[in-house]
Amino acid sequence: MAEPAPIGGESYGEIRRAVRRLCARFPGEYWRDLDRARGYPEDFVTALSEAGFLAALIPEDYGGSGLPLSAAAAILEEIHRSGGNGAACHAQIYVMGALLRHGSTAQKEHWLPEIAAGRLRLQAFGVSEPDSGSDTLSLKTTARRDGKDYVIDGQKIWTSRAAQSDLMLLLARTTARERVVKKGEGLSLFLVDLRAATQGTSPSVVIRPIRTMINHSTTEVFFDGLRVPAENRIGEEGKGFRYVLDGMNAERILIAAECVGDARWFIAKARDYAATRQVFGRPIGQNQGVQFPIARAYAQCEAADLMVRRAAELFESGAACGPAANTAKLLAAEASWAAAEACLQTHGGFGFAEDFDVERKFRETRLYQVAPVSTNLILAYLAEHVLGLPRSY
Repeated sequence: MAEPAPIGGESYGEIRRAVRRLCARFPGEYWRDLDRARGYPEDFVTALSEAGFLAALIPEDYGGSGLPLSAAAAILEEIHRSGGNGAACHAQIYVMGALLRHGSTAQKEHWLPEIAAGRLRLQAFGVSEPDSGSDTLSLKTTARRDGKDYVIDGQKIWTSRAAQSDLMLLLARTTARERVVKKGEGLSLFLVDLRAATQGTSPSVVIRPIRTMINHSTTEVFFDGLRVPAENRIGEEGKGFRYVLDGMNAERILIAAECVGDARWFIAKARDYAATRQVFGRPIGQNQGVQFPIARAYAQCEAADLMVRRAAELFESGAACGPAANTAKLLAAEASWAAAEACLQTHGGFGFAEDFDVERKFRETRLYQVAPVSTNLILAYLAEHVLGLPRSY
């Protein structure tokens, strides 16, 4: 499939080519084996770290690349376009925003060089809980001040990569909900060192894997008297929810870029198969019933890509980008799912065979209709905050 014309210049061509070369070392067989075993792609993540891609947004002063968000989006898009799965480590890129934007100078000097060098991994983000789900303001995990420490008790769920991370960004309640003056206050953000907390006969942090439809390394995490130094609190006490919201736009843009990468993988896979698969003495791609879904998916993908680029542009300029970031995520997730449907249908029975990688990628891209924010919540956001309709929840 011909490369789409770059929007606004080179579009990080050198970075994209470097990512493709790296991904070529991890072909479909690598990902299939991990999928069967529900294993973590340790070698792939190490290679990304050593190449500096996971430190893309960390400033050069702290050992990172100091690249803008659009460059990180290009990295993740190319991973997915190459048939891989950036979900194994993408949080290390976007979670970094909370530390970069709201962390103290001392925190950044202490943690960022170690993360940039790959000696520490910050890939876990503890927000969701069993009873609250997307209603973050209802979370029950507490952080109680005790001298120079906070003592944390509670539970998180869908905390992906907790078992593979050294550090976790954790949102916890520091003020009881009934005592909060303004909605959105009372929650604080902490950088938790998981290494010592998960060790010993009576650990204060217990991580339990959740086996899911896809290989996502997700877990539930239990906190029992975990002591976290007060110096590990990010920003002001009680302002953590605002810091999390601040980072969600970056997360949505980067996830949307992954969806664009998935869509392009599916489209290329379907195109190649349709052009070569012979049935009734002719390639199936000669039939409009096969052509049209692939062509429509291509159009959806290109439109979503433009929205991703627009959202990243707004984010980098410091402009309000919530509507654009949410729209990008919505359109890109729908484009990747449309491309997945077209690709599986084009392959017919072979699409269900592991060796074609279609069924694996089909399962993986389906996640983005639900996470990290569901399409319904995005539609509710756009209805209220963009169209001015009454609040629905």
